[in-house]
Amino acid sequence: MSETLKVLETRRSCRAYKPELIEEEKLQAIIKAGTYAATGMGKQSPIIIAVTNKAMRDRLSAMNAKVMGQGEGFDPFYGAPELLIVLANKDVPTCVYDGSLVMGNLMNAAADLGVASCWIHRAKEEFESEEGKEILKSLGIEGNYEGIGHLILGYAAAPSRDAAPRKDDYVYYIR
Repeated sequence: MSETLKVLETRRSCRAYKPELIEEEKLQAIIKAGTYAATGMGKQSPIIIAVTNKAMRDRLSAMNAKVMGQGEGFDPFYGAPELLIVLANKDVPTCVYDGSLVMGNLMNAAADLGVASCWIHRAKEEFESEEGKEILKSLGIEGNYEGIGHLILGYAAAPSRDAAPRKDDYVYYIR
């Protein structure tokens, strides 16, 4: 079996992280993989924001928890020390699909490099808020962007579980 297929079969979401940041070269390799995701008509509508700053990571975690309706101190990022945020240009009809493919590439690249990850939702709500818009503005990001997801990254605090069995009616054939 190819290494790519092994990664696709063994990648799991992680919900408990060690506090240390991943190595910069791994972070850059993961980001690069995201930029090679397929996009509708090659328009490359998504952007990626890499967050390694603890204060910003904690601010985004608090914003995400608020969207969830959770109280102060709840961490929807499961202690992951850093994250990548994917947003996509709403003016491109395939923006959500494009951004989702970027997220998939990022997750699979992370797994290939031994980095744990998990897709965390609510980026749409976060970046539609005034606070989210202010963050984008502070980064010099202009445009009509929709939050697709956060990919939390780090090293797993515990081994991952095996995959659940695939359901029997997952695939239908027309031959």
